[in-house]
Amino acid sequence: MGGRVLGLDEVASLAARAHGGQVDKAGRPYVEHLAAVAAGVRDRGGSEAQVAAAWLHDAVEDGAVSEAWLSGAPLPSETKAIVLAVTKRAGEEPADYAARILGTPGALLVKAADLAHNADPARLAVLDEATRERLTRKYTRMRALLGL
Repeated sequence: MGGRVLGLDEVASLAARAHGGQVDKAGRPYVEHLAAVAAGVRDRGGSEAQVAAAWLHDAVEDGAVSEAWLSGAPLPSETKAIVLAVTKRAGEEPADYAARILGTPGALLVKAADLAHNADPARLAVLDEATRERLTRKYTRMRALLGL
């Protein structure tokens, strides 16, 4: 992409605004999850493009930004591709979702960091038992499909 791209601080700020007011299943500000995934990507040796994608990994899926916005955003093409790869589509089979992630350079690292934070026992502990068990099964299955 030619021209200036958003820096990581700008991407983090944009993600915080886009998800403003959102909370996770435990009632925590959603931006905490985004920051944890971005840190997880950084800690795993991810590139700046991957860290930017971590900040935006749920933005399209949650309707915080549109695919059209993402397409025109001043972001590296790698970041855009990763965000689209990790965006789960309604009714999509988990195996198809995993295949898209595996087929997109850089996406597996972002999804691994996302799953690690989602499956954090401290985050799961505050949920009711049925939700905790359902999510644990879901994350375990996705980790298996991704070879993690």
